[in-house]
Amino acid sequence: MFRSRVVALFVKNNSKALYNLRGTTPSRVLNEESYRFFSIGATRKCLDGFRSFSKGNYVPSIRNMSTVASVGIGNKEGLKLLVNGGPRAQKMVGIWLFGSAAWVFSMVILGGITRLTRSGLSMTDWKFTGGLPPLSDEDWLLEFEKYKQSPEYKRVNRGMSIEDFKFIYWMEYAHRMWGRALGIMFALPFSYFLRKGYITVQLGLRLSALFGLGAGQGLIGWWMVKSGLEEPASEYSQPRVSPYRLAAHLTSAFAIYCGLLWTGLSVVMPEPPSESLAWVRGAAKVKRLALPVSLLVGVTAVSGAFVAGNDAGHAYNTFPKMGDTWIPEDVFDMKPLIRNFFENTSTVQLDHRILATATLFSIGALWWSTRKFDIHPAVRSLIGSAVGMAGLQVTLGISTLLSYVPVELGTAHQAGALTLLTLMILLNHTLRRPSSSLLKSLPQVAKTI
Repeated sequence: MFRSRVVALFVKNNSKALYNLRGTTPSRVLNEESYRFFSIGATRKCLDGFRSFSKGNYVPSIRNMSTVASVGIGNKEGLKLLVNGGPRAQKMVGIWLFGSAAWVFSMVILGGITRLTRSGLSMTDWKFTGGLPPLSDEDWLLEFEKYKQSPEYKRVNRGMSIEDFKFIYWMEYAHRMWGRALGIMFALPFSYFLRKGYITVQLGLRLSALFGLGAGQGLIGWWMVKSGLEEPASEYSQPRVSPYRLAAHLTSAFAIYCGLLWTGLSVVMPEPPSESLAWVRGAAKVKRLALPVSLLVGVTAVSGAFVAGNDAGHAYNTFPKMGDTWIPEDVFDMKPLIRNFFENTSTVQLDHRILATATLFSIGALWWSTRKFDIHPAVRSLIGSAVGMAGLQVTLGISTLLSYVPVELGTAHQAGALTLLTLMILLNHTLRRPSSSLLKSLPQVAKTI
């Protein structure tokens, strides 16, 4: 009886030193409810510590106690982690997900280079599993003959040398195989983590959906390329892929990237950075403004896909006017009216200009509106970074237009769009509401050092 009372007193008096190590959350104090639900395992660890202390060779074991305690508290308060197995498993899964997201980022960049170098239609067939590239002169001549039957060769690249063909072929081949390599790189660690029991049901379902979407990307890509292998409706038109299919392909890639990034952040940072209730309230205010701005960033990025699909960047290479006017006369020439917003070169470029300008001013307004909010420094830093990136992205867009879309600037502009989207994902993830257990332990105002 005496030993139990001493153990209880020891735990109660040192409760302020217990840290929750379930995730990368700020330290939280164990309250009285936590004390009532303190597990038997933790009590035993505490008893062992007391025995060591009584013998004069006490070694702090607070971390071990808090780990066991936090599991019970997390279950009681409703905080559910996406990964089992402790901090090491969280780190491993997080690195894998961030690596996959970075791979998708590189896929988007490589796809942009493939499009800008007009390499996407060089391969006239497709296999889900892929295959070896041409290895002999005879193989290259056979592939070249296939390409010569395509509308692009007949109308754009007639007389192309086989050396030039090899360049565009290798670009498209690299893009396809890089995507297949991503599938393998994703599937193998996924299987390993499932076998180890690290993946929870919630995370497993989410990752399975992302994997399915990634597998479908290959089909969407071929569906897009196939549209460019068909004869154009007009003899004066250049063969190009359908802008609708290109937008679907790019939007799907953006969705996979955002899903991987958000999931990776949720794995390594199950709780948002919150050190006071005042910062939580400030984050809630920012979130109401950041969500619509983030949607505008996404819409602007998708509109860029229609600019690419219609080759609209090669028209009206002036700024701020479009040629000699602010608004071209043919913006509503197509019937029905809705087609103009997706197929009319003038309208598509005008839309993208308007959306890009609106995005820049909206992010600037977000910074201006929140400059006096009591918010976490990480939130303030992300907003400032988004403002700077938005300004850089608009500058890249204008430079790309005035320079008649060189490969380097066009690629940088596409990378800038995904970078800005990344910052908005980071911002929204940081603005999440903390769990109820963390809210109960937060002070009203953050402590200053």
